[in-house]
Amino acid sequence: MKDKLFNSYTDPIPPLRFDVQIIPIKQDGETYLYFQDQYGYATSDFAIPQSARSIIGLFDGQRSVEDIMEFSGNGVTKEQILEYVQFLDENALLHSLYFKKHAEHTELQYEQSEVHNSITAGLAYPDDPEEITHFLNEAFEKLPTSDPVQTAKALYAPHIDIRVGMNSYVKAFSALKDLKPKRMVMLATSHYSGMYPDIYEERPFVIANKDFKMVNGTVKADHDGIQKIREQIGEDLEHYGVTFQDRAHRIEHSIEQHLIFINHLWEHDFSMIPIVVGSLDELFYKADGFQGQQVENFSGLLAELFGDDDDTFFLISGDLAHIGKKFGDEKPAKELFEDIRNFDESFLDLGASGSPQKILGLMSEKYDPYRICGYPPLYSFLKTIPDLTGEILTYDIWDESERESGVSFGSILYR
Repeated sequence: MKDKLFNSYTDPIPPLRFDVQIIPIKQDGETYLYFQDQYGYATSDFAIPQSARSIIGLFDGQRSVEDIMEFSGNGVTKEQILEYVQFLDENALLHSLYFKKHAEHTELQYEQSEVHNSITAGLAYPDDPEEITHFLNEAFEKLPTSDPVQTAKALYAPHIDIRVGMNSYVKAFSALKDLKPKRMVMLATSHYSGMYPDIYEERPFVIANKDFKMVNGTVKADHDGIQKIREQIGEDLEHYGVTFQDRAHRIEHSIEQHLIFINHLWEHDFSMIPIVVGSLDELFYKADGFQGQQVENFSGLLAELFGDDDDTFFLISGDLAHIGKKFGDEKPAKELFEDIRNFDESFLDLGASGSPQKILGLMSEKYDPYRICGYPPLYSFLKTIPDLTGEILTYDIWDESERESGVSFGSILYR
């Protein structure tokens, strides 16, 4: 693919990717620009000297190599500038034709793989098996826990950064310690399906038929259970709002955060049906419309296949409100905390009541004013097994004061 890198002195240089964050870091007394790509396309741990900022600032999609020659110092040739452009292009940092093909190749590779490799290891928790065991043992020994239950059908719990929400994770997951289900149906927030509207616009339910390889063990895909879903759906994917084209899982963290704790607590053999749930905002406007019928059909199918199965446990992954300037609010998060506490309390109460109609009514009143990312997976679960009451275990708010933002999160255990 190297011959397809940008290669012109007169055409506009492709701009830097807008979705890559440039972070200044210091090492050995020198400042470097570190490129953080949340989508995982760019070369990992890629950095360039701070002195390069002036030239990459000229890569605006308008200027050519020859144009940039006017700004370069003496002795810099156009061949050197083009070489530098190609260096950035090869590392997937320019929004170029090469990048687009590289990104699609990355997605196809993931879709064809039988394994999902962890993307959270080493970030929110240690990436060494012995270290993660010690890390979690210490948390469960020192933090408040719940009494283990002997029977339960589901847990709704956060997927916030473990470093922020450890108290909530420990309190919620400790209740599951003694359970031994053979199958886990995972319904989790999809943060990235919106990146691919051509694939997921009318497919809110994305199923991955993959093993999830985590630091503390691999969670096997329930191939038999997934095959049952395939057989029931047949070719009528649109009718159920389902797709097995699973690139939305590639960089998703919402499932992984739960698996770290499940792997730590459960020693028996079990498998998983991993499902991420995209936006269900259409329901705010017309609950019985096209998307509403898709949710009805798919939740009905899950209920038929797994709802009455004592060996199936449902794990629902979602946070609550996302507020403050990071999320587009004009006010800092602290000024909204009282409002979101009241809203979150209603959301959790209605979620624990087992009524999908009531929780949708709350969300529809002002069209999700606080960006509750746990609404799609929790609503989908409540439609699958309605009238199953739960117990609220935790509630907390992360005050990210330095960014005047915040995220709330809580958990519900359904016995």
